[in-house]
Amino acid sequence: MYKGIYNGNKKHKEDLENVLERSWENNLKKIIITCGSLDDSIEGLKITSLSDKLFCTVGCHPTRCDEFNKAKSPEAYLNSLTDVIKNNQSKVVAIGECGLDNQRLHFCSKEVQEKYFEMQLKLSEHFNLPLFLHCRDAAPSFIGILKKNADFIKSGGVVHSFDGSLKEAEEIIKLGFYIGINGCSLRTEDNLKTISELPINRIMLETDCPWCEIKQSHPSYSYVKTKFNFVKKEKFVDGFMVKGRNEPSTIIQVLEVLASLKKEDPVSLGNQIYQNTIDLFFKEK
Repeated sequence: MYKGIYNGNKKHKEDLENVLERSWENNLKKIIITCGSLDDSIEGLKITSLSDKLFCTVGCHPTRCDEFNKAKSPEAYLNSLTDVIKNNQSKVVAIGECGLDNQRLHFCSKEVQEKYFEMQLKLSEHFNLPLFLHCRDAAPSFIGILKKNADFIKSGGVVHSFDGSLKEAEEIIKLGFYIGINGCSLRTEDNLKTISELPINRIMLETDCPWCEIKQSHPSYSYVKTKFNFVKKEKFVDGFMVKGRNEPSTIIQVLEVLASLKKEDPVSLGNQIYQNTIDLFFKEK
């Protein structure tokens, strides 16, 4: 989408550098590019070369775990991920995005997802890197796998784009993980109630852009204070965001919603969550 391509159709010129410039102007200090396959990871690393503020994850998303079986061998695919991490340790800050997704089993079966989720956990131990995790309608199996493989997980991690129950969040936090919040975490009144009860020292904020923007139809939108100018992709104009395409600068909106829900000062809350993020991903850097 940052190349102007939507569903295979070119709608406007590439504007990634403008998106990044907007991010720095809006006071972002670092950005982690989330990768979901071997090819994604290679492409993501190319993007990180644009700035010393850009980093990435390396791993295979649950809906793409069939790639392990389509490779020469599953071990060969894992070895390729290993080589990418080993050769780019200054840029790779987490293993992932990996996990389980029971909402989209038409892309990849539950059994395949679980097998290669477990396989990727060993990368966390090998490189002493945290995990960037995905869990969608799969909490019992997901939590079971994390417990079973606790010995491989010494560096913690974050369950991103969380939209589960408070009980699920509490179980995840007990295992030493953070909960990642974005627009998709704030779509319903039940979501807002759950998020309002999470401990600040175990929360992280994200955008998951180009997805997961806070939409006007979401109950969370009423708490948003910072608005951005945008245009439709067919009427692209330099300097404007594109409607329906999220970008890093909008993370302030997620902070504003959380601050309102928690009745906290957004500056102090933002500082705490920023420190959470540094502690997990950048403490040794």
